[in-house]
Amino acid sequence: MQNKITKLFKIKYPIIQAGMIWVSGYKLASAVSNAGGLGLIGAGSMYPNVLREHIQKCKKATNKPFGVNIPLFYPDLDEILQIIIEEKVKIVFTSAGNPKLYTSFLKDNGITVVHVVSSVKFALKSQEAGVDAIVAEGFEAGGHNGREETTTFTLIPMVKEKINIPLIAAGGIATGKGMLAVLVLGADGVQIGSRFVTSDESSAHINFKNTVVATKDGETQLTLKELTPVRLIKNDFYNQVQELYKQKPSIEQLKELLGRARAKKGMFEGDLKEGELEIGQIAGLIHKIKPAAKIVQEIIDEFSESKKLLC
Repeated sequence: MQNKITKLFKIKYPIIQAGMIWVSGYKLASAVSNAGGLGLIGAGSMYPNVLREHIQKCKKATNKPFGVNIPLFYPDLDEILQIIIEEKVKIVFTSAGNPKLYTSFLKDNGITVVHVVSSVKFALKSQEAGVDAIVAEGFEAGGHNGREETTTFTLIPMVKEKINIPLIAAGGIATGKGMLAVLVLGADGVQIGSRFVTSDESSAHINFKNTVVATKDGETQLTLKELTPVRLIKNDFYNQVQELYKQKPSIEQLKELLGRARAKKGMFEGDLKEGELEIGQIAGLIHKIKPAAKIVQEIIDEFSESKKLLC
């Protein structure tokens, strides 16, 4: 299955595993890459020395292309970028910041650069910055999200209409049918997060994985827009946030409630009451914990069968 995305990354399938905090270590990234997709190490939850260790272990675990996702608000960004260069990482996905700041620097070092956006406006800014491809992520996505609340099915064709570089769809995609749908709308590939959270190789806590599997439609909500919008499973912490909103809180009060390491507490340590449980709306279609390779193959098989039905 060859198209713009498989050629850009030199991979078999146009499936990218999202670089999620507390979930996407080298085990998951290498497993997805070995299965024919593109695995990403999520640098957002790693100290620089930990990231270097994961990159080195990923090199040993796969001889296929893999990349690193870097949130541009990262406090140790200069050190992270230096590690990326030193370890000869060839693919970097950037998010949560201005792509103009580092795209040229990365490309000058021979790195393929992709930026994640949630609107047509920022897709155009990313293209102007010189990125090689764009991830357009809809409102359905888990974790940190756009404020616009534009759904994937409306965002993808609107972005496709305005850009001329490869486009990757994200948000609400976990199946082969979903992959086919967004490719029909104009995407060249898909970035999938939530379904890989429940893979065997994911570093998410088993409590969190089991909670995702049990999550039904309507049990996630985008909140904390005044800080950084994030989609959460509704638990005790989420309910505390909603109670605070009834008091019309200041940003400082929201920050005080959020505190530090909420996502680590919930997703990595398995505290289902007080932790942030970040996941996409598509969790309602995820029913089992499986190896990453099986997830990739199921998506491709369903994509192929569904495509035949349209012909």
